Amino acid sequence: MTARPPRMDKLLASASALREVFGERALHACLTQLLEDSKRTWRFGGPLPDEGSLLERAGERLRESFRPPLRRVINATGVVLHTNLGRAPLPAQALEAAAKLLSGYVDLELDLEARGRGHRDARLEAAFKDLFGTDRSLVVVNNNAAATLLMLNTLSAGKETIVSRGELVEIGGGFRMPEVMAASGALLKEVGTTNRTRLSDYKKAAGRNTGLLLKVHTSNYRIRGFTEDVSLEALVALGCEVKKPVGFDLGSGLALSPASIGLADEPTITAALAAGPDALCFSADKLFGACQAGLLLITPKLAGRFRKNPLLRAMRADKMAYATLGTVLDLYRRGRWREIPALALLGAPAPLLASKARRLKRLIERAAPGRFVLEVVDAEGRVGGGCAPLESLPSPAVTVVPAAGKSRELEAFLRSVGEPPVLGLLAGDRVVLHVRTMTDDDIRDLAARLKEYPEEASK
Repeated sequence: MTARPPRMDKLLASASALREVFGERALHACLTQLLEDSKRTWRFGGPLPDEGSLLERAGERLRESFRPPLRRVINATGVVLHTNLGRAPLPAQALEAAAKLLSGYVDLELDLEARGRGHRDARLEAAFKDLFGTDRSLVVVNNNAAATLLMLNTLSAGKETIVSRGELVEIGGGFRMPEVMAASGALLKEVGTTNRTRLSDYKKAAGRNTGLLLKVHTSNYRIRGFTEDVSLEALVALGCEVKKPVGFDLGSGLALSPASIGLADEPTITAALAAGPDALCFSADKLFGACQAGLLLITPKLAGRFRKNPLLRAMRADKMAYATLGTVLDLYRRGRWREIPALALLGAPAPLLASKARRLKRLIERAAPGRFVLEVVDAEGRVGGGCAPLESLPSPAVTVVPAAGKSRELEAFLRSVGEPPVLGLLAGDRVVLHVRTMTDDDIRDLAARLKEYPEEASK
């Protein structure tokens, strides 16, 4: 009898384990494609496909096909708010609370006392008022670019927005402030020069068609040398004089004193509110330490205009963001901000970081004795996320060199082979693993990943 490829019904009968995990439809489609490809190869002189190899390949394809859109990554770069790695990691309490709360229905837009529709920002607004001692109204949108866009559209659509040339920033992904303004319907009116802008420049430019005086925190760069700019306080005073609203894009959203997390100079939400702009916006997933969202704090007299803007519906955040923001705000209000992971990583004391580096070195030595040349070194990390661009963070690191072989291959293995991926830095002939951005679990898992590195790769 001539040998033939296995039949589909036989394959399906033998694939009960795969069916249970991935479902009948996905399994059948995968096996159909594999069987057709294998038969085509066999007919042109290739090997006869067998049941075992087909099922093994089906398992590999299905696991790859069903891989979640996100994977846990060990961040060994020393960049705390790494935009490509999701910026601020979330507090465990926030995830636990959200899982318990959002598995059922929630009163997202329902006022239970009035038995009618309420606005979804109400309870977060009360928490912000308590935390910052302010009367500001709160509007939550899906990120700070949306918050800026909504501010401009609400206060300056069809009118001029006056902004310093030195503050026409570009954020990640090539998005530029002039383009955001154009999309909002506001008309950009630049004043001053790249390095020097005076209050008189704003005053001279303000006129009948002015909709907004805007200040933008240049969070991802600094201009030094022969410079001059206008403080937020001075711009607010001018806004009162010319009877025009003032907006401030704070960007990074620091709710603490910079020194409390080891930074020398970064504007805070408290200081911005004290200056008195009509609208203030910032990111929630940077120095605020929460999920992706844009937060607008607005004078009560303007809140209605923002909430009635049709754009708000397209920009609003979902219930997951509200649940997460609520937990993070509670941690601030209870004085437990050190439980917010991003802030804990930024404010980690030097002795703790040194101890983590020594522990990582010991664990690697035990996991893979003699296979790597290891050294604990002083290194520098970064805040990241477009925040505090001139600040460097002491970030002890462990340098790893295969006893024989190429560090480039080790870096590629850690990054692209196995779970969890490890993102370190390649510096000359060494892989540099910063400990500031690693948890205790990360350190343990990283040592295990190095144990998996094929010994033959270093020969």
